[in-house]
Amino acid sequence: MSDRLERLLAAAVPEVCPAAVALIAVHGTVAAAAAAGELVRYTDAEPATGSGTGSGTGSDAVPGAPGTLAAERPPARRDSVFDLASVSKLCTTAVVLSLTEEGLLDLDEPVRAWIPGADPRITLRRLLTHTAGLTPTRRIDLELPQAGPDERMAAMLATPVTGPVGGPYLYSDVGMVMAGRIAELAASAPLDVLVRARITDVLGLPGTGYRRVGGGGRAERVAATEFKPERPGPGCVRGEVHDETAHALGGVAGHAGLFAPADDLLAFGEALRLGGGAMLSPSSVAEMTRDQGTEGAAFRHGLGVRIGDPGIVGPLDGAYGHSGFTGTSLVVDPARGLTVVLLTNAVHPVRGRPGMRELRCAVAAEALRHVA
Repeated sequence: MSDRLERLLAAAVPEVCPAAVALIAVHGTVAAAAAAGELVRYTDAEPATGSGTGSGTGSDAVPGAPGTLAAERPPARRDSVFDLASVSKLCTTAVVLSLTEEGLLDLDEPVRAWIPGADPRITLRRLLTHTAGLTPTRRIDLELPQAGPDERMAAMLATPVTGPVGGPYLYSDVGMVMAGRIAELAASAPLDVLVRARITDVLGLPGTGYRRVGGGGRAERVAATEFKPERPGPGCVRGEVHDETAHALGGVAGHAGLFAPADDLLAFGEALRLGGGAMLSPSSVAEMTRDQGTEGAAFRHGLGVRIGDPGIVGPLDGAYGHSGFTGTSLVVDPARGLTVVLLTNAVHPVRGRPGMRELRCAVAAEALRHVA
């Protein structure tokens, strides 16, 4: 059942991504699963030159490669763990919605009730639809290089509105950081604790969490990401969050930071497809996946989710989900009973690889074959 999916991933490795894992479920049953590539392929981001097997950067370098090949290259497996990047936003949204169910948050209340001094026009709904007029990103690690996570978070929350409030759509990590912090304030608990208590524990997702390996350590199942020479420790980033802002905030943030294996992400997607399960009420999922009327995007937008995003759904028109900068995506198509997971480390050892959009859409097209 997985031969075609295996060929799709194998054709993308290593040019599009060094490692990839994909799962396709139809009405809750895995219809296709595949893994390809290597969790750690490179030791650095020194482009190989010359001929033969040597390049002056290491005896394992090969001409045309984006970095020096590692001596040990563990294979990707179905249970391999990947940095989800912006797919984390879906879990932040689920936490926020669970708090609204308990009356601890209101989607349309000005967030200044939690963040004194915030623009009175900003609401959680606008944060979750990227219509709060906030800048797309903020390299708080560069702005405050000597500061700790708390000081950096305070600076993030004080980010001024620079665009129109209420639309058009302007994708903003800053807004999702703010949403995550508001959830913490409303529930009097850190975001990682909230995600564990309200999502991973209730759904039984033991492999999902922030700061997958504390202190920048290694873990055999975790896929490496980008080579960042400014970070302590040798080699490419592995076992700590790739995103610079999330890393600067201590590894836990509303926009990025989660690590997970494919089966855990599939179970999360299935919970949404089935109306929330033990995580959310059906009405919350309906509101999350309803077109919120956001203008200016290439897709419709729900709360924290993109609906019909052509970059990830391929032919699955009407499906919703999210992608991540590291090369990850989750697509849920309730009408067809499909949940599609693709995890890669396309930023290893450098960002900007071509072909990720095409791979995502090819996997979505393969999913459609299983219901056609």
